[in-house]
Amino acid sequence: MSLKEQLAEYRAGWHQRVPAERQAIMQRHIDALRNGEIARKLLKLGDRAPAIVLGNAKGEMVDVGALLRKGPVIVTFYRGGWCPYCNLELKAFQDVLPQILAAGASLVAISPEKPDESLSTAEKNALTFEVLTDAGQKVGRAFGLVYEFTDELKSAYNGFGLDIPARNGAPGEWALPISATYVIDRDGTIVYAYTDADYRDRADPRDVLEALTRRAAAA
Repeated sequence: MSLKEQLAEYRAGWHQRVPAERQAIMQRHIDALRNGEIARKLLKLGDRAPAIVLGNAKGEMVDVGALLRKGPVIVTFYRGGWCPYCNLELKAFQDVLPQILAAGASLVAISPEKPDESLSTAEKNALTFEVLTDAGQKVGRAFGLVYEFTDELKSAYNGFGLDIPARNGAPGEWALPISATYVIDRDGTIVYAYTDADYRDRADPRDVLEALTRRAAAA
């Protein structure tokens, strides 16, 4: 199945399992993001990407600027290894990694989770690309992706048994990035941007590959 089909299948089961009241809270949150200030702050096609220097799951520092000197870089922001939609997306990118590398590009995934959580995510999904920790979410904020939780949203996540501050090693900070995917060209320009505020929808890796192909053909 394509990633879109896998996401749709999981979402159908989610609607059956999750109480209607909690579903309504999540939908209000998505609608607020789409119509609020954050939608105007998101970096988009043609913008210049900020610098990204973050630690990977093994504690090594990764400079995306160094990767850009070799070719374009796909940067995908995900919420955390606790998120099933994120895991489906990460696995789908792993599946097309050989084609990404063949196109002369690199791939990095970024979340605010602690490094040990990121390592668990990488191992669980057998990921061979870089999984980076955005401690304090400075990079996510530079991309305009990070939103703060309302009290209502906190209650919903508590209902799922998720302590986001603990997962991220950030006491008291209830915040996450929108699940977004960018392709950054060698000069730092964003040549592809997928920034849907609905965390249940993700960029299809095949579309990302197509963006890489178009870029190569135009070069």
